[in-house]
Amino acid sequence: MSSRATRLAPSPTGALHLGNLRTFLVNWALARRDGWSIAMRIEDLDGPRVKPGAIEQTLDILRWIGLDWDGPIRIQSADLEPYIEAMRQLADHGCVYPCELTRSEIEAAAAAPHGPEGESPFPAAMRPTVLPRRFDNVDTNWRFVAPDRTIEFDDHFAGHIERSPARDCGDFVVWTRRGQPAYQLAVVVDDASQGITDVVRGDDLIDSAARQMLLIEALGLGPQPRYTHLPLVVGEDGRRLAKRHGDTRIAQYRDQGASAERLVGLMAFWCSLSARREPMSADEFRDAFDLSTLPREKTTFTCEDDRWLNER
Repeated sequence: MSSRATRLAPSPTGALHLGNLRTFLVNWALARRDGWSIAMRIEDLDGPRVKPGAIEQTLDILRWIGLDWDGPIRIQSADLEPYIEAMRQLADHGCVYPCELTRSEIEAAAAAPHGPEGESPFPAAMRPTVLPRRFDNVDTNWRFVAPDRTIEFDDHFAGHIERSPARDCGDFVVWTRRGQPAYQLAVVVDDASQGITDVVRGDDLIDSAARQMLLIEALGLGPQPRYTHLPLVVGEDGRRLAKRHGDTRIAQYRDQGASAERLVGLMAFWCSLSARREPMSADEFRDAFDLSTLPREKTTFTCEDDRWLNER
């Protein structure tokens, strides 16, 4: 077994859809082909949006598709202490501060164009002049002091990346008023504790990679993981796959009688492993997969794809 490790990290805030499946299948295929270990992590720290039964359904669907993983399943909400300890460390180093400003207050004060994700960058001028050295209030937002420098890294698929979190988003939230870590902090802490060396995910998270690299550095959690960011699956209107494109949930296709092999076959067609849509097992996908043949542009989910999945 290789010393490399990756993770499958579904979120139970919504049902697994075709775009999620493509990313998970590619991640799994890369790992199983090259001997990486695979951790399963449930990222359930968006409390109010977690849907009952979603964790069990997601795991059941992934097993049905043919995916597997190694070791116990980690559920983020089961133990918040590692994130609290990380916040204590960041506070001790003067890297974070509490911030009760609302989104509208920040937007009103920003006087700057929106960042790459449509968010108003948090102005450095709104940062307090004296930063606390203790993490002593878990019921408010805390922001990370984003240093004014460019982060560069070589993505295994997307190529050379340069981002400036200070310019793109400013000081970003790492702890939320719900008394839980924000995504950026939770991912960094979990990846380090689980020994994750390879992160495979959608390219909508490239900007997050730069923020996470800053947190890894601030917490002394190196080395940095290897990143592989994949183009998203979009609808025929070019927008990210969502409810507006119909019901693309894997559970919905399974309930209507679609086989796991037909779903994997569509993923193979999207990944240029086959010239036409035809059923394929997860093991066959793994053996045939070649990252170098994956299209560089976004994958478009079409009406033809939907009709093929529903053929009997």
